[in-house]
This record gives sequence, structure tokens and C-alpha cells, in this order.
Amino acid sequence: MKKTFKLLSFTLILTLIAGVFLFTGCEKVEKDGKDNSFKAIKDKGEMVIGVDDEFAPMGFKDKDGNLVGFDIDLAKLVCKKLGVKAKIKAIPWDTKEIQLQSGDIDAIWNGYTITSERNGKVEFSKPYMNNQQVVAVLDKSSFKSTKDLAGKVMGAQVESAGLEALKADKELGKNKIKSYDTYQDALLDLETSGNNAVVIDKVYIGYAMQQKAGVFRVLPETLSDELYGIGFKKGNIKLRKAVDKALDELYSDGSVEKISKEWFGENIVVRNIKKQSSKDLKNN
Repeated sequence: MKKTFKLLSFTLILTLIAGVFLFTGCEKVEKDGKDNSFKAIKDKGEMVIGVDDEFAPMGFKDKDGNLVGFDIDLAKLVCKKLGVKAKIKAIPWDTKEIQLQSGDIDAIWNGYTITSERNGKVEFSKPYMNNQQVVAVLDKSSFKSTKDLAGKVMGAQVESAGLEALKADKELGKNKIKSYDTYQDALLDLETSGNNAVVIDKVYIGYAMQQKAGVFRVLPETLSDELYGIGFKKGNIKLRKAVDKALDELYSDGSVEKISKEWFGENIVVRNIKKQSSKDLKNN
């Protein structure tokens, strides 16, 4: 059964939009005359979407082993609009850009944070969702703020925005840091005292807290605000444009709002934000 939870307030969204930095300089002039990326997708009749299959509620396996989630529903909706099939492929998150570059997947679409570093590796869509990196602790712990975590063991997913935000933090970055293949592994280690706190996406921990009521708690400080986008192979401009156009149309006709409300209880998808890094994110 799909769960709902509140994410960012309207005020925070406005603050985020106003506060994020644009990538340095203007976006390169798009020379897409020889770009056949969208035609290639149309010709093969499918778009292969690379996802982390343990990143609930964006993309994860349900009790029957089916890949489900908000991003998966959104990707299927867009692909239907484009007239192709969405082929959802679970990948190790630390190989996502490599698989994109090699052609094993056509897009990275699963809570993928926009950063200027990643912008140099992939062709990003316009942002479509806001998120934050927060610090999760056990509910029964005595920690009240991040200041209480001095000298403690911190956890984060490998190659994630959370890990980057943790390393960039002047105080928490001094702590011992353990990286995990998945957020699920990091939280399991937290439950068994293998670490003292996990830096994690707000969308993920919000869902986890509903599944395990009374187990986790989020500290009041936010390490970073960020924006999610869809990553395509660098230079695949026509494919990126086609997906952005489809998203805009589906947003305008209410289709996106419908699935957002199914997963989150409200429409948290944002459009018409210029392509930008998530504050060049201290940074998933």
C-alpha cells in the first residue's frame, strides 16, 4: 500500500528556488544537428531507466519483488507519452554514470541529485523535485542536534549526495565515516549500533519512518537542500529535450500531480525552474 508523508513546505520550496546557484556561466550552445539520441530511442521502442532498487519511495522492490516507486511511475508515464516502453533496470548506484556512458542504460532516474560535478558527466533534465540531506538517529538515542555527534560514527550511502554533504560539513566531516552500498544497509547498521547517525535523503527517511514507526528520528539541522533531475548521456540533447517537453505537458494536464498525490499526499513536483545545481550541492 502506498504511504504518504509531508515533505518540503511551500515556504521552503520558495526559499530553495531563490537560493540555489546557477551553474557557472551560461549553458553551452546546443549543437544538436547530428544528435540522433531521441530517434534511437524511438527506433528501438524503449528507454532503459537505471534505478537504485532500494531507494524508497522513489524506486524499490515491493514484497513481490516488483520494482515500484514514484520515479518509476513517472518514468513510465513519460515513456508512454513519448510512445516507447519504459524498461526499468536495477543498477549498483556507484556505477550509474559508467553504465550511462557505456550505453547500458539510457537514463539515470531515481532521486538523482543535480550537482555541477555531475553536470560535467551527464546531460541533466530540468529539475523536477526538491529534497534535503538530513541526519537520522535512533529515536531512543540522546542526540538532540548535530553538535551532539562530535566524535561519533557517521554513515551514508556510497556515491550519494548524503556522503558528499557529510564530507563537506566542517564538523561532522571530522568524524569516522562508514559508507554502505544502500541506505537500507546504513539504517540496519544504525539499528545495531554499527554507526551513530546516517546522513540520508529526506524522502527516503520519511518513508522509512512510516514503515518502522518509533525507530528513527531526524535531527533539526539540514546539511543541504537539493534538486532532483534525470541524467542522460552527455550530448544526448534531443532525448533530454523530448523528456522535458513530455514532463511539462504531463505536469500541465494534471497527470504528474495525480501520481505525486498517490505517493506523497500532495504535489511536490516542480517545473519551470532553470537548470541549476542544488546549491552546487554539498550535494544519491
